[in-house]
Amino acid sequence: MHYVIGGKGDPLVLLHGWPETWYGWRHVMPALAKNFTVVVPDLRGLGDSSKPLSGYDDKTLAEDLHQLVGRLGFKTIFLVGHDIGTQVAYSYAAAHPTEVKKLVVMELTIPGFAPAVRMPLWWVTFHQTPDISEALVEGKEMMYLSWFFHNLAYNPAAITQADINEYVSHYSAPGGMRAGFEYYRAFPQDAIQNQNYSKTNLTMPVLALGGGYIPTFGGNITMPTVIYGMKILAQNVTGITVPNSGHWIPEEQPDVVVKLLNNFFSDNSTTSSK
Repeated sequence: MHYVIGGKGDPLVLLHGWPETWYGWRHVMPALAKNFTVVVPDLRGLGDSSKPLSGYDDKTLAEDLHQLVGRLGFKTIFLVGHDIGTQVAYSYAAAHPTEVKKLVVMELTIPGFAPAVRMPLWWVTFHQTPDISEALVEGKEMMYLSWFFHNLAYNPAAITQADINEYVSHYSAPGGMRAGFEYYRAFPQDAIQNQNYSKTNLTMPVLALGGGYIPTFGGNITMPTVIYGMKILAQNVTGITVPNSGHWIPEEQPDVVVKLLNNFFSDNSTTSSK
């Protein structure tokens, strides 16, 4: 499992989304490292981590992370997830609730906890279709992945062509796209795991962040699905819709993310905010 580490202070773990790698946190890592020991892994199968054929359900992915945290000598952590990293972060917090001091989640419709009116996303169904998705995207990774960065962003210029090249270099490597699709193929299993975890609400403070404007979802977002889901799964949730940001919050609004995380993790208050 590849990871980047730096800084000093309490451990803060950042989990990236799809189709990204640890590099998605590049803008926020230096500032956070002034106050925290920042650990930013590549999730299983992605970036420079190994690409096993199985184990892409979030209970297994959370155990990957738990072993890494233990190997690094940390007992308790601050934990942040974006997109599929949110699902891993939730699973980790649910499985090890006394080891996560505070949890931040961003931009994910949590499997099993989508609003009733939410229509299925076309790419979720496509990614879940075995073999054909890999076959159709092979050789076209640049075109395919660029669509997401351009159409899920409020400000597409926040993710440059050089940034997209960095991501595509990993996902176009042997096994890269297949590993990414396996995360989506595990969603039905994740939903079952989440239903089981949901029998006990998270008690640590949770900050849920959603993008305020996503073009492919019709523009303005009034209730980000990650806030909707976490208010069911946790009892102490602060939900914030981030203005002037689409899906890629750490890249579109890094200064806002740094400020929110520093304030949230340094605040000793555990008062519930709904």
